[in-house]
Amino acid sequence: MGILNKILTAFRGGATEIGENIVDANSTRIFEQEIRDAKKHLTNAKRELTDVMAKEMQASREVERLKRSVEEHEGYVAQALEKGNEALALEIAEKIAQLDEELNEQRSANESYNSHAARLKDLVKKTERQLNDYQRQLSMVKTTESVQKATATITDSFASSNSKLMNAKDSLERIKARQQNFDDKLKASEALEDENSDKSLHAKLAEAGIGEQKSDASAVLDRIKARKG
Repeated sequence: MGILNKILTAFRGGATEIGENIVDANSTRIFEQEIRDAKKHLTNAKRELTDVMAKEMQASREVERLKRSVEEHEGYVAQALEKGNEALALEIAEKIAQLDEELNEQRSANESYNSHAARLKDLVKKTERQLNDYQRQLSMVKTTESVQKATATITDSFASSNSKLMNAKDSLERIKARQQNFDDKLKASEALEDENSDKSLHAKLAEAGIGEQKSDASAVLDRIKARKG
C-alpha cells in the first residue's frame, strides 16, 4: 500500500511538472489572454458604473422632489391652522410624515448609490492604469521573446553549420593561394624577360655611367653658360 501511494504521489508530481512546463511554454499567450479577459471585465464594470450613476441621479432628483413636497405641505398645514381647521391640518401632517419617511429612504438610497459609484470609479481608474501598464509590459515581453528566438535560431544555425563554415574558409584560403601563386609567376616571368632584353643592359650601362647619358636641367644650363663664355 505504501508503494502504491508513492507511485500515485510520483504521478501527481509528474503531472504537476508537465502542467508547469505547458504554462511556461505558453506564458506569453496566457498573459495576453488574461489581459483580454480583464478588459472584458472592465467593460462590464463601466456598464454597471453607468447604471449606478444613473440611479444615483434619479434618487437625487427624487430627494429634491420630496423636499419640495414637504415644504409645500407644511405651508398647507399653516394655512389650515390659520383657518382653525385642525382636523385638516392633522391630515396634512400625516401626509408630511409619509413624505418624510419616503425622503429618508431616498436619501439613504442616494448615499448608497453615491458611495458605490465612488468606489467603482476608483476601481475602474486603478484597473485601467494596471491594464495600460500590463499592455506595455506585454509589448516588451513579446519583443524580448522575438529577439531571444532570433538569437537562438542564429546560434543553432551557426552551431549546425560550423563545419560548413570551416570548409568554406579552407576553400577561400585555397583560392587566395592559387591567385597569389599566379601573380608570383607572372611577376617572375616579367622579371626574367627584362633581364634577357636590352632594357636590362641599358639599365646596367646607365648605372655604370657608360654610354649616352640623359641630360638633366643643370647639365643643360651649364652647357649654355659655357657657350656664352
